[in-house]
Amino acid sequence: MRMIGLTGSIGMGKSTTAAMFRELGVPVYDADYEMGRLYLKGGEAVPLLEAAFPGVTKDGAVDREELRKRVFGNDEAMARLNAVTHPLLQGKRTHFFKDAAEADIDWVLMDVPLIFETGAEKNYDALVVVSASPEIQRQRVLAREGMAPDRLDYILGRQTPDAVKRAGADFIIDTSRGLEHAREQVIAILAKIREPGWRSEHPDRANR
Repeated sequence: MRMIGLTGSIGMGKSTTAAMFRELGVPVYDADYEMGRLYLKGGEAVPLLEAAFPGVTKDGAVDREELRKRVFGNDEAMARLNAVTHPLLQGKRTHFFKDAAEADIDWVLMDVPLIFETGAEKNYDALVVVSASPEIQRQRVLAREGMAPDRLDYILGRQTPDAVKRAGADFIIDTSRGLEHAREQVIAILAKIREPGWRSEHPDRANR
């Protein structure tokens, strides 16, 4: 079983692109989705986060907006949050890999927002970066409820620049030209990596 890493900065269309891979039969591990499940009523992270950040839970679930306020712009608080959630997510990944191995899957896709930020780009057999122009990116993100320019700038300041991600990719999917064009790119990537003997030529992954 081999791994595709899928990443991209905020507003680039990563989740929509991951769904296209899933529709084409590739199992997808969605880090953001799994994180959301941990925050729901009964989720494993709820009591741990209440202990780490008293008052961030409501009716048995994590109040995500309250948690965001606690960690926004606070590196110490963000480290405390990661110390709680990262081990839980690792358990989810382990279960995902076990299921895929038992099903004899050839490729799986890891939909992970912070591949470059955590130095994990070497961990994948193929790395796909979803990208769009800065103008389209800002337009998409600022259309989201509750988003403001200063918050977007803060998020972008903590993410690896799009140009760096593109330089580190095996494949780049341009989402600025619509869904059908993006889907055609996904189909082409799957055809390429499934060719017998295909290996990444990027120095970070050439020896995998």
